[in-house]
Amino acid sequence: MARSRSIDGPWENHPGNPLIHTKSAAEKWWSRGHATLFEGPGGQWWMIYHGYENGYWTLGRQTLLEPVRWRSDGWPEAAGGDLSHPLPMPARLPGQRHGQPLSDDFRTDRMGVLWSFYDPGPRESDRMRRADGVLTLAGKGTSPADCSPLTLISGDQSYVMEVDVDIDPGAEGGLILFYNRRLFAGLGANAKGLVLNRYGLQRQRPVAEPVRKLRIRLANERNIVTMHTSQDGSRSWTKFDVQMEVSGYHHNVAGDFLSLRPALYAAGAGNVRFSDFTYKALP
Repeated sequence: MARSRSIDGPWENHPGNPLIHTKSAAEKWWSRGHATLFEGPGGQWWMIYHGYENGYWTLGRQTLLEPVRWRSDGWPEAAGGDLSHPLPMPARLPGQRHGQPLSDDFRTDRMGVLWSFYDPGPRESDRMRRADGVLTLAGKGTSPADCSPLTLISGDQSYVMEVDVDIDPGAEGGLILFYNRRLFAGLGANAKGLVLNRYGLQRQRPVAEPVRKLRIRLANERNIVTMHTSQDGSRSWTKFDVQMEVSGYHHNVAGDFLSLRPALYAAGAGNVRFSDFTYKALP
């Protein structure tokens, strides 16, 4: 931090620089920085900035709040320590809700509130239509890498999600964890069978009968991914024989300052229909 009476300087550096930084690899939050000062309830000053949660870089840069105190010489200083433990809530206001449900029955429009396309084209939303609890996505590209998957942001360390998938001949679709076009993981299906997505690559798993309708379950339990499928409508689950470790799916590996997000994808020729998407955080 530095201060000046004019934007043109001269500038005086804070004698305590750097005000915030990670001092130990054991701390909960790493890469803390880019703070903004503001005055909050009751005249208390705060800094808001971002950092990576130790061991969970896949969640992207998360928002951190730290109290500030003013010194007698007019300089501010951080007063929250390493933020390994939660701070008291600054104020409780009536009618305030925390977060939003991440499950979606596709009966209301939640684009821009819950869902967003990755790297959308000028008319990307033309690929999508919603009716009677079914979200239909027209195929694009050949895989999650180039089909602009429909993603949402999750802040949980562990969760399980499910969705029904109905795939046209010539199309491919499924449920994945998506970081960017170079790095994604999960399960899809096409006329040839199941498709394993891992490390941003695809591997076909042929089956005797073409796969058109199935329900996919994907659990991400502290960066360990387990997948199940059900094709008989009874929710009788078959575990996919590959588990994946995805702790390296983050910015320090693939760039872009993003997070590993639950996503629906539709590639190839034809449509993929999704219904009854459920999301549940796990302890």
